[in-house]
Amino acid sequence: MKIASVVGARPNFIKLIPIHKAVSKIFDHSIIHTSQHYDYELSEVFFKEFNLPKPNFDLDVGSGTACFQISEMIKKLEKIFLSSDFDLVIVYGDTNSTFAGALAADRCGIKVAHVEAGLRSFDRRMPEENNRVLTDHISEYLLAPTKTAVKNLNREHVTGQIIYSGDISVEIVNEAVRLSSRSKILYKLQLEPKSYVLFTMHRAENTFSENPLISVISAFETLSETQIVFPIHPRTEKILKEKKLYERLKKCQNVKLIKPVGYIDFIKLMQNARKIITDSGGIQKEGYLLSIPCITIRDNTEWVETVEGGWNILTGVHTKKIVKAVRDWIPSRTLKPIFGNGQTSKTIKELIASLAKNSKSRRKWAN
Repeated sequence: MKIASVVGARPNFIKLIPIHKAVSKIFDHSIIHTSQHYDYELSEVFFKEFNLPKPNFDLDVGSGTACFQISEMIKKLEKIFLSSDFDLVIVYGDTNSTFAGALAADRCGIKVAHVEAGLRSFDRRMPEENNRVLTDHISEYLLAPTKTAVKNLNREHVTGQIIYSGDISVEIVNEAVRLSSRSKILYKLQLEPKSYVLFTMHRAENTFSENPLISVISAFETLSETQIVFPIHPRTEKILKEKKLYERLKKCQNVKLIKPVGYIDFIKLMQNARKIITDSGGIQKEGYLLSIPCITIRDNTEWVETVEGGWNILTGVHTKKIVKAVRDWIPSRTLKPIFGNGQTSKTIKELIASLAKNSKSRRKWAN
C-alpha cells in the first residue's frame, strides 16, 4: 500500500503526528504539505518538535482567498496524483487543504480516508463546516471521532464506510503533555500557574468585521483584574491593524500579546491556564482533555459533547457574556471520557492493513 497524507495547516499537522508514526512502520507513507500555513510557529515547528520527516512534496501555495488556495492546491495535487500510484489519500479535519486533498484524490480515482469525519456545527456560514460536509461526501472511509459524529454521518446517508475511531487528539495531547516538562514558556513569559486566562481567536466569522473584534477588546478592558495571554494569529493581527484596532488592544495592560508558539509550549500554557477563551474547535477539545474550563466565543460548536459535559460554555462574541463566564462560571460536572481510548492511530493502521490484504485494484477506476 502506498499512502499519501495531505496537510497544510496547524490542525492538520497535529492529527498527522500519531498517524504517521503508526502507518509509516508498515506502509509507504508520503506527506504532501500544501503550505496553507507557512509561518514557522504554525507549520515547521511541528515537524521539529515531533520528529516528523520533511514533507515529500511542498506545494508552496501560501496565503490568499479560499478560492485561490483551493484551486491552486487542486491543480498541483492533480499533477502529483496522476503521476503517482497511491492507493489511499488521508485528509484531516476541516481546512482548505482537507477539501482540496479529498477532491483532487477523488477526481484522480484514488480512495480517500477522512480523519475527524462527521463533525457538524450546522452553521453553513462557516467555511470549515462546508469543508467538512463536502469532504465527508467524497470520502470512501469516514473515521468518526465521536458517537455524535457517527450519528451525523448516518443521518446524511453518506456513501462511504463509517468507522468509529475515537479521536486522534487523545494520543497527541498525551504525547505533548509528556514532552511539556521541557517547556520553558511559563518562565519565559513570567507566568504563575493558574494566574491567567489563555485566549485565541482566528475564525473568519469573528474577524471579518469590526463588531466582534471590538466586543472582545471591550471584554479585555472590563476584565482589567484578569491577566490574559493572547498568542495572536498572524491573520488576526493583520486584520486588527487594518481596522485600526491593534493599538487599542495593545493599551490593555492586562493582555500579554505574544507570537504563536509551538504545540508543546501551547499545551504547557493550556495546562496551567485558569480558563481558556477560544473560537478554535481543536482547542475546545484539547481543553476538555486537559480538564481546563473553556469559554467558546461562538454561537455553536462541532464539539457538542464538551458543552453537554459541562466543561465548555458558548458565549458568542458578547462582551457581557464573556466577562461573566470568566468571572463566575465554574464547571459543575465530572469529566467523562468522550473521545475514545487513545487507540485511534492503531484503528487506522488496522483499517489500512485490511485494505492492503483485500484490495484487488489500486484505483477506484482505470485512468
